[in-house]
Amino acid sequence: MITSIDRLTALDQLMLGASKRWPQDIGALAILDGAGLHDPSGGLRIDAVRQAIAARLHLVPRFRQVIHAPRRGHGGPLWVDAADFDVRDHVVVRPLPPETDEPCLLAVTEELRREPFDPSHPLWKMWILPGLPDGRVAMFVKLHHAIADGMAAMTTLATLLDTHPVTPPEPVLPWTPTPPPSDRDLFVDSLRRRLRAAGRAVSTLTRPGATLRHARTAWPAIRELLAEEPGSRTSLDRMVGPRRSLALIRTDLDEVRGVAHARDATVNDVLLALTAGGLRSVLHARGEPVEDTTVRTYVPISLRPRRSGPHQGNLIAQMAVPLPMRESDPTDELRHIAAETAARKARVRTSLGTLIRGRFARRLLLVAVMRQRVNVTTASIPGPTSPLYLCGARLLEVFPVLPLIANQPLGVGALSYAGQFNLGVVVDSDVFPDLAVFVAGAWEELQTLGVSPHAMPTVEGRTR
Repeated sequence: MITSIDRLTALDQLMLGASKRWPQDIGALAILDGAGLHDPSGGLRIDAVRQAIAARLHLVPRFRQVIHAPRRGHGGPLWVDAADFDVRDHVVVRPLPPETDEPCLLAVTEELRREPFDPSHPLWKMWILPGLPDGRVAMFVKLHHAIADGMAAMTTLATLLDTHPVTPPEPVLPWTPTPPPSDRDLFVDSLRRRLRAAGRAVSTLTRPGATLRHARTAWPAIRELLAEEPGSRTSLDRMVGPRRSLALIRTDLDEVRGVAHARDATVNDVLLALTAGGLRSVLHARGEPVEDTTVRTYVPISLRPRRSGPHQGNLIAQMAVPLPMRESDPTDELRHIAAETAARKARVRTSLGTLIRGRFARRLLLVAVMRQRVNVTTASIPGPTSPLYLCGARLLEVFPVLPLIANQPLGVGALSYAGQFNLGVVVDSDVFPDLAVFVAGAWEELQTLGVSPHAMPTVEGRTR
């Protein structure tokens, strides 16, 4: 009898393949108040942290699974239970020098981000980083993009934490790995999938009218990604290398919402506006023209139904939004961005996985994307509205750390959490040696719109 076979989707495989050149790891940097994480002598209660995480792992199956690539003729890669799992390999301590400041914390975070995953182990890791001022503790979590997209990663992180400061310890449920499918099972499963795909192809040919209507409906969104007017040629259009630099910007969610709603915009539109402001400052400082320049950015569109609990896998579509760099009133610019995104959101979109079935299709998609000169990726991720806790320690702040790919050397992620709207900026260090200029421009754009950042932005190695 064939056991359950959990193949990677086409989009998961795209993330896996791309990571051979550009690491596709989603990260989150959090700051905790430290209460409950230290024992009376001041030592970190790492065993209690591991116990708390291990007690929730049954809710996140991917965190005890690895990717298995069958031999030729037995289908694509699949998720199987790790033969040997130890939470101590995934929840580790990395002490910081006493009273480490935030710029230095970002440098350590980048060092951890660069650590490659061992493919023989589940593709996630959580570092507990004690040593911040006032007894605070940092936490950096990263997982491979094949495990989850941004929204799924946030729900997964929330699942591993508590919603109340005082929560009785949960027992770790017994777990025994399920044996991987046999070669025979894999061959039969692969054959069935091929037959189903052939059946869908025949159905498409025998129903040309329905097929044409579907293609006509989907074409505007596909054209937007693959055949629209490319972005302008600028110094931003360079292939991403291995080095990254990070920055943090803190804002208030209610203020951002108020600014957005007053201009018939969304929170994501504000994120795009501040990104445009930062880019404009960079191009100005580099002596490049801005009046007739447009920089295109990717905006992920979640196709997930709204439900509680952890998600896994990738279920997103991409929207490509042109950001004009010309000088204009920030309020008018925000309204223009809002109108542009509203028109594009009205287009029918489907998961990228439907466009990239097969290795050849994935390669063609990547080539097409690079020719479109989309040089920025952004993401606005909704998080928990109430505080979360780890072993009694309150999660004070959390910032997303986006992956970069191809010729997209700038990633601007925003995460709403407990009334905050905090940004994590990631850049290719070689393309953006002037990250501080981008952050200053984005910060000033926010202020002009009427949003008061909580504190001066932090850039790796310095505070503006």
